[in-house]
Amino acid sequence: RVHRPRLIGCGAVLVALAGLLMSLPHFISEPYRYDHTSSVDMPQDFEASLCQPTTSVPAPTPDPSNSSCSSYTETQHLAVVGIMFAAQTLLGVGAVPIQPFGISYIDDFAHNSNSPLYVGILFAVTMMGPGMAYGLGGLMLRLYVDIDRMPEGGISLTSKDPRWVGAWWLGFLVSAGAVALAAVPYFFFPREMPREKHELRFRRRVLEATASSVSKGEDSPPESLAESQEKQDSLTQIAPDLTVIQFIKVFPRVLLRTLRHPIFLLVVLSQVCMSSMVAGMATFLPKFLERQFSITASYANLLIGCLTIPSAIVGIVIGGVLVKRLHLGPVRCAVLCLLGELFCLLLSLPLFFMGCSTHQIAGITQPPGHLPRPELFTACTEPCFCPLDDFNPVCDPKTHVEYLTPCQAGCTGWALQEALDKSQVFYANCSCIVGGGSVLAGSCESSCSHLVLPFMVLISLGASLASLTHTPSFMLILRGVKKEDKTLAVGIQFMLLRVLAWMPSPVIHGSAIDTTCVHWAQSCGRRAVCRYYDHDLLRNRFVGLQVFFKTGSLACFALILAILRQQDKEEGTQVTVSTSGLQQQLLTSGPEKKPEESRV
Repeated sequence: RVHRPRLIGCGAVLVALAGLLMSLPHFISEPYRYDHTSSVDMPQDFEASLCQPTTSVPAPTPDPSNSSCSSYTETQHLAVVGIMFAAQTLLGVGAVPIQPFGISYIDDFAHNSNSPLYVGILFAVTMMGPGMAYGLGGLMLRLYVDIDRMPEGGISLTSKDPRWVGAWWLGFLVSAGAVALAAVPYFFFPREMPREKHELRFRRRVLEATASSVSKGEDSPPESLAESQEKQDSLTQIAPDLTVIQFIKVFPRVLLRTLRHPIFLLVVLSQVCMSSMVAGMATFLPKFLERQFSITASYANLLIGCLTIPSAIVGIVIGGVLVKRLHLGPVRCAVLCLLGELFCLLLSLPLFFMGCSTHQIAGITQPPGHLPRPELFTACTEPCFCPLDDFNPVCDPKTHVEYLTPCQAGCTGWALQEALDKSQVFYANCSCIVGGGSVLAGSCESSCSHLVLPFMVLISLGASLASLTHTPSFMLILRGVKKEDKTLAVGIQFMLLRVLAWMPSPVIHGSAIDTTCVHWAQSCGRRAVCRYYDHDLLRNRFVGLQVFFKTGSLACFALILAILRQQDKEEGTQVTVSTSGLQQQLLTSGPEKKPEESRV
């Protein structure tokens, strides 16, 4: 009824416009200012967070952050959020026709034996997008967010600093340009593709076999088979164009017929579970790796793009090849999906134990009474008048205790040391440190950073096994519904995936992660970003959600397998009954035909 390739091209253009719109907030907002940043002189940034003992309470100084609490700034923030919402809406609208129309377009003009392989290749190429996006994001996050408007004195942050913000907006510009170029060829595709020659040869063989069986005297069954085949071909090839009013009248019946299909509903529910897991991991896995293993955001994105995404691509391709080469029917497709989900679930269990507890943080995870010098913790910071909302973490390399600011460590001086083309900032004369020693700028390193690669290997193997079920599950849908309902079924499927998985899953994961926070930053008197998490609780809840969704998907495929086997038993019983009836009819009519044959 519609020109599917052109609609795919139009959708891609909308996606490109959404990418441009997503990068717009960077150009209309003010430059990023981390705590105590100064555009005049970089040493002022280090001195601003030092302990400055005084005998009286210092006069209140204008806080730069207070300007961000004005009504004008809040209105500007709302405008930025509105632009991002509009961009996400445009992205959702543009992405709607791409996969449903693409899958049905391929499946309509490909041979049945080749369709699983083509669909698998389609999904594998689709998965290359997130892999390239994570790799591109990893490179962009190494650049400072305001690389196009750097302050004159430079910045004192490094990519390892928790206050670092990378050039998030640059990736949207690159991706928008790539999508716009990829959209051009779709406008030149025909409305209908010629069917594959392999399919035409297959049909000739069926017709020849039917004709030969008819010539041998097997009249009734082959003729009915040929008639049903021709009838099905005529119905699928000669589909009359419906008007809008006719389509509206027919749509409720088709929708109800699709939603009442048990296999369709269970496959979609299983994919909702897996998509919920993927949505949560795609959104929060980089953050989880940063917090759990003390790695940079760029390195976390590179790990995901180089390990997890290629593994998922391999799994999708293998799944499509298995369905094509082994000629898997619905039951075997369900068995393959069940085994893939089972082993994926088993690989998730060791992840509960791959991590370490939160390191010691003065006044947060480690109470003052447990510090090396508890009697000095209050005394050493009392004359400093340290701001409560300040954040410039430093680490004591000897005791591995982290302080929120050099002021809370009682430091009164700083020094910049150059070594191996890298600069390291030290805060000296710290009264809260044993012997008045020094501390290093930045957070303390995690004691289990070496576990990040084994963790990602298990995640990647699980992604490969989960992706193995992608093509077989789609084949269950494409082969389970009527041919004229395929586009609608795939469209309903993607709509349900977005509504039930991709929309609520990030909210569920984000809420679960927020419950593991042990220290919140304050902005304008309200709770802002989380500074520190309980690592054990974070790991258990993050991995626990993955196990929960995988278990739900496994249960759905178990029900699908049970239903398909029950349907096979019922069909086998019907075939047995019909065969026995046919044999009885032949035995009854046999004596009447023998004399005629003998005369001939």
